[in-house]
Amino acid sequence: MKFFIDTANLDQIREAQSLGVLDGVTTNPSLMAKEGISGQQAILDHYKSICQLVDGDVSAEVIATEYEAMIEEGKILAALHPQIVVKVPMIKDGIKAIKYFSDQGIRTNCTLVFSVGQALLAAKAGATYVSPFIGRLDDISTDGLHLIAEIRGIYDNYDFPTQILAASVRHTMHVIDCAKIGADVMTGPLSSITGLLKHPLTDSGLAQFLADYNRANG
Repeated sequence: MKFFIDTANLDQIREAQSLGVLDGVTTNPSLMAKEGISGQQAILDHYKSICQLVDGDVSAEVIATEYEAMIEEGKILAALHPQIVVKVPMIKDGIKAIKYFSDQGIRTNCTLVFSVGQALLAAKAGATYVSPFIGRLDDISTDGLHLIAEIRGIYDNYDFPTQILAASVRHTMHVIDCAKIGADVMTGPLSSITGLLKHPLTDSGLAQFLADYNRANG
């Protein structure tokens, strides 16, 4: 399973990259705003900076919601860097745009997916990634992981090449459960990745090893 970090914070991206396990980055307008980045040129420049920090795919989201505007904006994003994947919302015009981009060889990430039917449409249109938001489903007492499992089954039935990108990951158990189910990618905050490092027995075992070494070596 690929590990993406869901942020626009360059320091967090650097930290994740330094672990040697980061495969890509996802961003959205909310994450850009959180970092105080506004204005089209500033946003485009920030995407370039992210691409310079990582080796893998970087999802860059269109703001437009109408077909022609999506196409225009998506072309600009795709031209920024070879690592850019154009992130398109799951709406009617979004599906049409994904089909267009797919035919043009432009990779896409269909975002804001909350149902199996939506995921099926995205795959049929040729999306490179589909992003079911498991955390947001959990927030409304719906099993987000069950959605991942259902999508996995359908994609496997028909050998769709679209990758399942588990989005809105909130914590380490989301990461582990997504890996068990067979998600191709997970994207979440830095804490969801670094949290995998932690176990109390690791901490106590290391402390004991060091204490024994110090006693033996004065």
